[in-house]
Amino acid sequence: MLAPAADNSRRKGGTEAASALPSRACAECRAAVTGATALQEDFMTTMIGRVAVLIYGIASYLAFAFSLLYAVGFVGNWLVPRSIDVGPQSGVVQAVLIDVLLLGLFAVQHSVMARPAFKRWWTTIVPASCERSTYVLISSLLLLFTFWQWRPIDTTIWHVEGAAAILLTAICLTGWLTALASSYMIDHFDLFGLRQVFAALHGAAARGPLFRTPLLYRLVRHPIMLGFLLAFWATPHMTAGHLLFAAATTAYVLVGVRLEERDLVANLGANYERYRQRVPMLLPRIPLGRSGVARGSLPGTGGR
Repeated sequence: MLAPAADNSRRKGGTEAASALPSRACAECRAAVTGATALQEDFMTTMIGRVAVLIYGIASYLAFAFSLLYAVGFVGNWLVPRSIDVGPQSGVVQAVLIDVLLLGLFAVQHSVMARPAFKRWWTTIVPASCERSTYVLISSLLLLFTFWQWRPIDTTIWHVEGAAAILLTAICLTGWLTALASSYMIDHFDLFGLRQVFAALHGAAARGPLFRTPLLYRLVRHPIMLGFLLAFWATPHMTAGHLLFAAATTAYVLVGVRLEERDLVANLGANYERYRQRVPMLLPRIPLGRSGVARGSLPGTGGR
């Protein structure tokens, strides 16, 4: 049997050893991160590394372009083998579960990878110049996976023909054009990672996008999202599956833009706060008479 002093000494030594483990683990993690960062820097100083990043960025952009074109056909049931109303058939409950899971997976990835904290961690693993390209590539692949695995639910909610069908189709196409054009109004090539990889090719860091509010950004704060919503909801033939897609993506947009604006306020401060006060989020103000009061909003609320 151990003497009390010896027993206490052993316990104390064991406690000190146990408490040292987390510190040792943290030190090893910091060393690993430092080593990974050093490897990134060495890689990016070589021309082969810069060209590899450029090729990666261009490939990611092409994946985005293909997924966007396919999305137009998917939502409109135009010229694609699988669309929102054409694809593998399942029972209603199974279809709802699969479709919600697919949309949820995309929403989580799209939001988590856009947060500043994740970017800071992620750029300890990948070069900063291809961080945006990686985000674009993973988003595009998940979107294509969603289109591939989507389960149609063909119960009709509404179906119109003639002039009404032409009008809704025109609104849908206008929505897609609005979303694409709005990206060029700010900085399309920065948004989708090309500017960063071309800057890296020349050994320079890409400048951050300036805070500007051109054209449609003077009407709403998120014209890209407004364009998507128009494209998703305007259809001559609304099925239950299409309604699920439109409703779920609308819910995601409403949550996602608030998360984005929280980051924008943290980054831009009073400039963005004034912009929020002046310009509504998604729905343009409609002046009524000479008073200029917008329907659905109060003066000074910014439509929020």
